[in-house]
Amino acid sequence: MRGKHRIIIQNNRLHYEFEIKRNITIIQGDSATGKTTLINMLRQVENLGDSSGIDVISDAPCRILEGRNWKILLENMAGNIIFIDEDNEFINTEEFAEAVRGSDNYFVLITRENLYNLPYSVEEIYGLRSSGKYQNTKRVYQQMYQIYSNIQDVPVKPT
Repeated sequence: MRGKHRIIIQNNRLHYEFEIKRNITIIQGDSATGKTTLINMLRQVENLGDSSGIDVISDAPCRILEGRNWKILLENMAGNIIFIDEDNEFINTEEFAEAVRGSDNYFVLITRENLYNLPYSVEEIYGLRSSGKYQNTKRVYQQMYQIYSNIQDVPVKPT
């Protein structure tokens, strides 16, 4: 798989929209910003299909990878965008890093930890923040922002 992929995951209450550009994307964020909610929405779509009330709009299938059988599942996936939550300890292993290198899938890793075994770009590390409030009936839009950028804020003056 190559190129950019725009992903929208939404129901009548939540809306996530983002674009991934490389095979490994990292999503970070403070507690209660919706990282696990994103994974749970995808899990509901996998388990319940259309009856989940969740729309996933993407040009490639979005799947979740989790549990003890992750390696067998990954071996049988091709051309997917695979989401992995930080609760899965296998994302820190060399075995997982090797599997990622040999895969044609894109990976969206939701974690706050450094993943030293994986070759990801700092330009593909995003934070997650929400706008709106969970207490009312308005839709909550989840916004991603780039944590590292190649744009300097300090002007450089030649001497």
